[in-house]
Amino acid sequence: MSTVPNLLAALAGRCRPRTLRGRLSLIALTTAALVMVILTVVFNTIARHRLQQQADDELHTRATTVAATVDTRHHPVRVLETPDDAALDTNVWIYAGNRLLEHPASARVGDSVTRAAAGLAARGDTRCAEVTAGDPIRLCAEPVGGARPGPGPAAVVVTAMDLAPYRDSADTLLIASLALDAGVLVCTYVLTRLAVGRALRPVRTMTEQATRWSVVVSDQRFGAGDRPVELTRLGASLDELLDRIRAVLRHEQQLTRELSHELRNPLARIAAELDWWGARPRSTAETRATHSSIADAAASMRTICETVLDDARAGAHTVPGTADAMAVLRRLVGRLEVPGKTPITVSGPAALVAGVPAALMERIVAPLADNALRYARTRVAIRVGPADDGIRVAVVDDGPGVPAAFIAHLFQPGQRADPEDGHGGAGLGLPLARRLARSAGGEVAHDAGHTPGACFVVSLPAG
Repeated sequence: MSTVPNLLAALAGRCRPRTLRGRLSLIALTTAALVMVILTVVFNTIARHRLQQQADDELHTRATTVAATVDTRHHPVRVLETPDDAALDTNVWIYAGNRLLEHPASARVGDSVTRAAAGLAARGDTRCAEVTAGDPIRLCAEPVGGARPGPGPAAVVVTAMDLAPYRDSADTLLIASLALDAGVLVCTYVLTRLAVGRALRPVRTMTEQATRWSVVVSDQRFGAGDRPVELTRLGASLDELLDRIRAVLRHEQQLTRELSHELRNPLARIAAELDWWGARPRSTAETRATHSSIADAAASMRTICETVLDDARAGAHTVPGTADAMAVLRRLVGRLEVPGKTPITVSGPAALVAGVPAALMERIVAPLADNALRYARTRVAIRVGPADDGIRVAVVDDGPGVPAAFIAHLFQPGQRADPEDGHGGAGLGLPLARRLARSAGGEVAHDAGHTPGACFVVSLPAG
């Protein structure tokens, strides 16, 4: 039993337009069809009623004219003969009570039309009736003279008319109205599709532009423009979407650069250990030392990835933990220090606890120490101590320092004071250190008053 409804539902789903223009056109067509059906029914009902009223008026007029020839002053009632009264006698019955005075020559006594005329005459009032005798026939009665002894008037004139011409006129009006309805519906559908298509053309253009701009990360935007309010709002929404897409792409690019920047040192250590190990045969102890160094570099890479990715997910500040500041810094120095290169010293109280995880603290200080090693002439010092609102870690070197003109751009990603200074780097370490510190409620700042060399200060909450 449910097969038919399912088939109808499937058919309706297939016939339903897929596009907005098609749906709006269908809605407009359906609405126009309902309105036209209502108007057509009302119009044709009024037209048929009006045509029937015209027929009744003509019948009563003819009956009144014939009644003038009926003499009811004497008994019995008689019909006066007038010149050229043949036209008046066409389709006319005259009754005096139950007595038929005159009838049309074509009407036979006892046929359906004559019986209907007799019935109207017997009622003795002004009314009309309709009878079908091949074609629809309309009959109307008109009382004549005053009342005689007994019920009813002295005489009654009944006139008849063939309604076929009137019905033909009504049918013609119906066909014409249906043809007009069909033309209006076709025009409504076509014009609606054209109007909606024209109205949606800017939307299609904006969609194509948004798709193209999002692919190439363009700076172009829709802006306000000279558009309707709805399209202006759509343009503003698309601008916001493009800005978010661009921000996401920038974030992904920055994350990639930061990961490559941070992973460079551990990878260099691994490559150096493998080159050194493969240069000549090594003893078992030396091989174990090489394996240990490679494992330590791999663990450092894993820590870097986890720290940077946690920060990228905006979850680093939610990770609880504390760290022994001196232990973290000594471990970091042990990884960065290379025999025969610039020495690094760590100084500060032994029992100083930072309110951040050890891995995060190491990733904050590591870019500062790496920069100090890159530019220092003879030494790098890391000094840790308590502060009013936590702990303070200062990374100091005796290099050339930061040019005054570049201080304002220190923490901007990808910016370097002198890209041609012969030192490696992509200008991402300082921005990463500051961002990680701020995610933990801390800060990284440059001490412009320190000379000679450079001094960067890390402020972290106490544990």
